[in-house]
Amino acid sequence: MFKKVLIANRGEIALRIIRACREMEIKSVAVHSTADANSMAVRLADESVCIGPAQSKDSYLNIQAVLSAAALTGADAIHPGYGFLSENAQFARMVEEHGFTFIGPKAEHIETMGDKVTAKQTVKALGLPVVPGSDGAVTSIEEGIEIAKGMGFPVIIKAASGGGGRGMKVVRSEEQFSEEFSTARSEAAANFGDDTVYIEKYLEKPRHIEIQVFGDSHGNAIHLGERDCSLQRRHQKVLEEAPSPALPHERREYIGKLAADTIRKMGYLGAGTIEFLYENGEFYFMEMNTRIQVEHPVTEMITGIDLIAEQLKVAAGEPLTLKKDNIKFRGHAIEVRINAEDPDNFTPCPGEIKQFHAPGGLGVRFDSAIYGGYRIPPYYDSMIGKLIIHGHNREECIRRLKRAVMETVIDGIKTTLPLHMWIINQPDFESGDYDIHWLEKKLAEKAKD
Repeated sequence: MFKKVLIANRGEIALRIIRACREMEIKSVAVHSTADANSMAVRLADESVCIGPAQSKDSYLNIQAVLSAAALTGADAIHPGYGFLSENAQFARMVEEHGFTFIGPKAEHIETMGDKVTAKQTVKALGLPVVPGSDGAVTSIEEGIEIAKGMGFPVIIKAASGGGGRGMKVVRSEEQFSEEFSTARSEAAANFGDDTVYIEKYLEKPRHIEIQVFGDSHGNAIHLGERDCSLQRRHQKVLEEAPSPALPHERREYIGKLAADTIRKMGYLGAGTIEFLYENGEFYFMEMNTRIQVEHPVTEMITGIDLIAEQLKVAAGEPLTLKKDNIKFRGHAIEVRINAEDPDNFTPCPGEIKQFHAPGGLGVRFDSAIYGGYRIPPYYDSMIGKLIIHGHNREECIRRLKRAVMETVIDGIKTTLPLHMWIINQPDFESGDYDIHWLEKKLAEKAKD
């Protein structure tokens, strides 16, 4: 097992990894920008190294600075967390080339799954169902229109290197196609340095279902069930739950086995998430995230398995101790993402937290790196915490979640806590009757009232 792990990240995920390392008696190194000098991760890690100024490109995305910090502190492995360099194949290669272990998958799998077109072609060949669409990149408006007419409108244009809703346009008619195609390519180039796009059939009322998978270097592969991430705004997840209220047992078993078989065939190493759209009883592959997910605690709550600890073990060359027959799913879990944003117009609200009180009680977990007096910097993602609730069933989980949201105090800034209270009191949410478009439609109706 590793003696010292450097964490190439910040905020709550850095703190989450530090805690796992401490329980496994592994020393931890926190890297930080000048803006994060007073962060909780810096306070709790065994060592810390400043790697640059506030801007991400000069610190958390600075590969040379991260590698230098690992060498300086004598770390033998690097955990990238999520975001930043976590799905950067070049970084994964350089980590290994410099004699450190990358706590994640092989660089070639990051590369393959990072290109949405290649990823779709790869998993289709391995037996996963995919959304009907172009066989690869679409390079001209004329070609795109022919493909769209062949499938039938509406269609969706997506950036091959994209994510988070950028470079993504829904087209409902041939007349709209030219403008939206050009806009999607421009957004893709601006955000990802790659204007490659492809086209898929647009599903009207799908659920977003993702499967947590794990593989080791000994040919073993498992899945740890699904998470339902259908509550989204502008393609950004807002709330996640497990198990999905939309899946019958037979379909859950089917897609879990299929996902595990896929990564076994790939020879995939470590934690990953295969994401699907689900409509009318059918699954369609969307993408694979080759890292730990923001919403991984939902799976931890219903399985009792520390996914970060499993990442560390598998990266160290140990075989998976988890087997399909000894994974037990218990009850229901829901996670809400708490952002430092105005809950009405979603404007970021960085600033000083005057008072902070985390909720408690049975089945309540609060993953965050904030504290009273902490100043949220304006340079990074606005998510400042995750409230994760577990109950014996979904009804108990929702009741417990309402109580925990009411108990949470974050004063001095605006947060999305009022939004979450509004969501979980909606009859459609309580019944589990929602899809990936539901939240935006409801917010539009709310804005008119």
